[in-house]
Amino acid sequence: MAHAQLLISYGQAFVAPERRKHRSSMSVLLPEQPVLKVKGGCAVISDSLSRNTMAKQAGDLSVRGFLADYYSTPEHWEVKTSATRVLRALNSWCYSQSQHVKEGSFVSSMSIMVFRGRDSHLFHMGDTLVFRLRGAEFEQLTRDHVTDLGGYRYPSRALGMDGSVDIDYTQLPLKQGDLFLFTTQAVRGTLLPSDYVRLIRQDASDLDAACERLANEAKQRAQERGYGGEQFCFQLLRIDELPEEDLERPGQLYGDLPIPPELAPGDRLDGLEVQAVLSRTAQSRVYRVRDVRNEREMVLKAPSPELSLRNAYLEHFLLQQWVVERIKSPFVVKVMEPSRPRRYLYYLMQHVEGETLREWAKRHPQASLVQRLDIANQLGKAVQALHRRDVLHQQITPDNVLIDPHGQVLLTDFSACHLREMDGYRQSSELLRQIGFNEHTAPEYALGNAVGRRSDQYALASTVYWLLTDALPYALTPNHLRSHTDLESLSYRSARTTNPEITPALDDALRRALDPQRALRFRRLSEFQHALRVPLGRTPAAAEPRGESRRFWQGVAGILLLLLVLSWLLR
Repeated sequence: MAHAQLLISYGQAFVAPERRKHRSSMSVLLPEQPVLKVKGGCAVISDSLSRNTMAKQAGDLSVRGFLADYYSTPEHWEVKTSATRVLRALNSWCYSQSQHVKEGSFVSSMSIMVFRGRDSHLFHMGDTLVFRLRGAEFEQLTRDHVTDLGGYRYPSRALGMDGSVDIDYTQLPLKQGDLFLFTTQAVRGTLLPSDYVRLIRQDASDLDAACERLANEAKQRAQERGYGGEQFCFQLLRIDELPEEDLERPGQLYGDLPIPPELAPGDRLDGLEVQAVLSRTAQSRVYRVRDVRNEREMVLKAPSPELSLRNAYLEHFLLQQWVVERIKSPFVVKVMEPSRPRRYLYYLMQHVEGETLREWAKRHPQASLVQRLDIANQLGKAVQALHRRDVLHQQITPDNVLIDPHGQVLLTDFSACHLREMDGYRQSSELLRQIGFNEHTAPEYALGNAVGRRSDQYALASTVYWLLTDALPYALTPNHLRSHTDLESLSYRSARTTNPEITPALDDALRRALDPQRALRFRRLSEFQHALRVPLGRTPAAAEPRGESRRFWQGVAGILLLLLVLSWLLR
């Protein structure tokens, strides 16, 4: 006998003079099994401010961004964990992008419902509306977060409005036949609860037609009352069938995906043949593998077999893959999709033919300052790509930087990467402490102080200092600090004493980025990158001629003035 599964029908309707000018966006995504069982189906609606010149872009981006990132989260995460992490990351991105836009913003109200098993999960920010029709009961499930200013109602809480966001969360049990209606504040003052029930129940078998009836009636009522009647949207979902209670829970990660055993060259795992063992550490194993189906070479990373009972690290292990998948940069190694279903806990990355930065420096002792600064600039771009997604790398060292035969730099090893959430980066320090400090680790980690993006700035600058001088900036490496007294004793060794090609300006930039006090480093990583990039450690070529030219013409002006005075006196 076939087991029942979650079945959902939906319909939609827009009222707009031109769809491309609509400030609202909505979508329903019902994936195939087994994704529907594990992650559920999603219904999303987003609505931007009426006076926002970027309203359409903001609405569309928030909907597409959520759906793409939610279904990329690790399979074992709960719905609440996955959605809130995605929304916080999306909020940070929208907020930061709005700071660079002269007109308009990426601010939008948003409501999301995730339907998994026999429950629904509602996430809400701002003033979009979600209603439930169960039998004859019509109930609003969301709260209106609005502020009245000068006769206009503005969202008081919305995606992208601030650097952090408060998300309303509600878990609701489902019943077969439940109807959920998604709409926006534009409908306020048009339809009554009895109108919604009447128009939906008139023929609930065709949900698109029901949405059209709602849209037409709302438009007509708005026009009768002198409202703007050109910005309505309705999305209606019906729960047609629910799974049996004992079937809706997804499989347990650690039971379904065991940690791979110790592997050696020639061994096979899920159709991947081990070519070489690249690394064995207390936390993980890294292998170069070849897919026997398509001959593609990749790098496989798996937890260390002895970690099978340490679930806290395994939780972070799967976070690594999700974090790296979010980073789109030519300077950061990419995650690869396996050609077969995984039977063990691991993830795959692109294989890069090349060498580590340490190996490159050893083979190129005569490399010029310009060559070394080019590598430093590429590495800076990699770190900046992570920071744009609110990710700390925390282990920037010469051994975690690859250089391919064309001189392209790729940042690797995400064992200690950490994503900022509501706690900021407070858990980052403890994570790195478990993995282990190194000679490029910022001092605040060893002292238990707060960490952040400037901690990565320190590690980047320390790696660049080493690349330019083959030395370290301090006699006492920060990872050996025991107290704040030790911190005060750190004395920066000028990079110019080892490499005279380094200009005073570049040395000052390194000194500042390597300041033992985190607050005294560059406020933004881009400021340090500017010091490395312009003009690659030299005074701009155009500056000197301008200075000489200015002095020349000042001299000519002085002589002409003297001749003018003499001619006046000799009259």
